[in-house]
Amino acid sequence: MELISGLPQDVARDCLIRVSYQQFPTVASVCKLWKSEILSPEYHRQRRSTKNAQKLIAMVQARVQPGTGSIKRVTNPVYRLSVFEPETGHWNELPPPPEFYSGLPMFCQLVSVGYDLVLLGGLDPNSWKASNSVFVYNFLSAEWRRAADMPGGPRTFFACASDSKGTVFVAGGHDNEKNALRSALAYEVTSDRWVSLPDMVAERDECKGVFRRGKFFVVGGYPTEKQGRFEKSAEAFDPATWRWDEVKEDFLDCATCPRTLVDGGDDEAVFLCSGGDLISLRGNTWQKISTVPGEIRNVAYIGALDGTLVLIGSSGYGEVHVAFAFDLESCNWRKLDCPEGFMGHIQNGCVLEI
Repeated sequence: MELISGLPQDVARDCLIRVSYQQFPTVASVCKLWKSEILSPEYHRQRRSTKNAQKLIAMVQARVQPGTGSIKRVTNPVYRLSVFEPETGHWNELPPPPEFYSGLPMFCQLVSVGYDLVLLGGLDPNSWKASNSVFVYNFLSAEWRRAADMPGGPRTFFACASDSKGTVFVAGGHDNEKNALRSALAYEVTSDRWVSLPDMVAERDECKGVFRRGKFFVVGGYPTEKQGRFEKSAEAFDPATWRWDEVKEDFLDCATCPRTLVDGGDDEAVFLCSGGDLISLRGNTWQKISTVPGEIRNVAYIGALDGTLVLIGSSGYGEVHVAFAFDLESCNWRKLDCPEGFMGHIQNGCVLEI
């Protein structure tokens, strides 16, 4: 059966791989053949190989009322999911997951796995209790599903990262009594199954997770007795050996909050904003590569996309958030357009290619 009547299959397929991610549900609803086509691994492989795959940043972002110019007066901001495509400058809002129509959980985590967006935990915006809920948004169907809850009791401010293939890793954070945790978990998205990992060596509250070079790195944080005093160490879990590597005591250049730490992907570097500077780790050496523009001295989020870093932040507390792109080759900054409705504070985010 022909994908498009009257066209050779390769030409028809070339038409379909150019479809925007926002049109996936519409394409899938046309006929069973088209739905089968966009669900096939070959379709996604061709989108990437022909550079038609779209690189997006999904973010947990505070809603800003147009015309206010500031978010200082918002006592309890309402968070929603924003999607930004830096290449086109297009911003979009995703529908909320079930149970959170009035706003996302505060401090929830967000990671991408293929065509799925996984939202984990946080504080319920109504009760302020720690939530172990997990929701998965699929870009092909534009629908949410309730996934299996995180096991092991309440956990907030934990490290979280994905291998981008099918597994989400979680480690550290703290329980309801503010006790820092050493425990770690892995969630298999396709099978909707959680498994326990070996404990980390150290307790790590407010740590940051990144997946790089085939391992899940948990960076910084602090133990229970050192509330708010961040450490420089990191440890990495190797899924191949199912064990944690030795602790790297001086992974960070200084004891700082690792919230803006990001893996550069193909760049083989790690990036971090510290004291108004953008710094990078290559090998075992941290070095300054630029000064962050004054408009985003309070950096809320960094995303790495093909030789470019996208930084989103504000000039001060309560001010609207703006975005800049930093070209790693030329070391030049470029301000990005942010529509008025998408200038709210960013709590979390992740990069995806679909």
